[in-house]
Amino acid sequence: MADSEHIVSSFDDDLNDLAQKIAEMGGLAEQQLADSVAALGRRDEELAQRVIAGDQRIDDLQHDVEDAAVQMIARRQPMAQDLREIVAAIHIANDLERVGDLAKNTAKRVFAIEGNFAPQSTVTGVEHISEMSLAQLKNVLDAYSTRNLESAHQVWVRDDEIDAMYTSLFRELLTYMMEDPRNITFCTHLLFCAKNIERIGDHATNIAETVHYLITGVPLTDERPKKDTTSVTPVAYAGPADAEA
Repeated sequence: MADSEHIVSSFDDDLNDLAQKIAEMGGLAEQQLADSVAALGRRDEELAQRVIAGDQRIDDLQHDVEDAAVQMIARRQPMAQDLREIVAAIHIANDLERVGDLAKNTAKRVFAIEGNFAPQSTVTGVEHISEMSLAQLKNVLDAYSTRNLESAHQVWVRDDEIDAMYTSLFRELLTYMMEDPRNITFCTHLLFCAKNIERIGDHATNIAETVHYLITGVPLTDERPKKDTTSVTPVAYAGPADAEA
């Protein structure tokens, strides 16, 4: 009986360790997003460089989560809820790692826009969409830590708000580009930053779906609400797509 209790206690410790790693990743990812947009708004190259360097810690934690999860599955052979806990941690770690990459790519744009002409007001829309994505990320990580199904579902249904904001910003930046050719380079970089941030919102939605499966054991199969119409918007200028590193 004592051995059985020890095994259960040890497994709980392993699960708690996984959750702590996810919590650390989440906190870092939130900070990376906030700092990357702050660096963009202020054209702060020093802060941007810290964001780029800080991505490595998120990558390391993601590897730690995967390694620990594989070892737990091999040693414990978990089933049902226990297995879902481990699989959910792997999926969430992957999404948070991508969030870190997208924040890093946004920070890299700070160096690319140096010296380019554009009114500071053009950055405001990027800051607004980042606030929405950051709120989504915070809320879904809280939903994961508290196992709150309703909160996770609220994040899922609000994804279309970020899409609508991105579509509006996309059109606004195109207007700036058409009004003054000097805005083209700067606004193109902002478009890529905005797309990075919109995709961070998608990763928050991915995590919401993972939390739903973790709690219910049933995948969320409803069609995800989307309002990004930029793929059908005529574009007069386009550049190379961001490479996620």
